[in-house]
Amino acid sequence: MEHLNKVQLRGVVGTVNLQELSGKRVCRFTLATDRAYKDAMGEAKIDTTWHTVNAWEGSKNIPDLELIKKGSKVEVLGRIRNNKVENADGITQTYSDIQAVKVKLYNDDEQLSIEM
Repeated sequence: MEHLNKVQLRGVVGTVNLQELSGKRVCRFTLATDRAYKDAMGEAKIDTTWHTVNAWEGSKNIPDLELIKKGSKVEVLGRIRNNKVENADGITQTYSDIQAVKVKLYNDDEQLSIEM
C-alpha cells in the first residue's frame, strides 16, 4: 500500500509574509477556506478554516511570489507538515502547515467553489 500526503485547497489569501531563508525566498501566507452547511434549524451557515501555506521560490509550479497578495483567490496543491516548537515556558506546541508544490492564481471573475 502506498502512503499519501496530499492536500488541495481553494480559497482566499489572508496575511502574506515574504522572507528569505537559506538563500531562497519563501512566501508564507494564510488561506481561508469555507464550508457551507445548514444547522439543525435549517439555517444556512458558513464555517471558515484558516490554513498556513509555505510557497518556495524557484518551483515551476509556483508563480512569482510578489503576485500572492491579501485577497487573492488561489488553489494550492501540496503536503501537510507537522511542526513542534518549544515556547518560552518550555511547553512543546504542535502546529501544521501546508508545503505548496503548486499555486494557481485565479481572476476575480473565476469561481473557486466546488460542489461536494
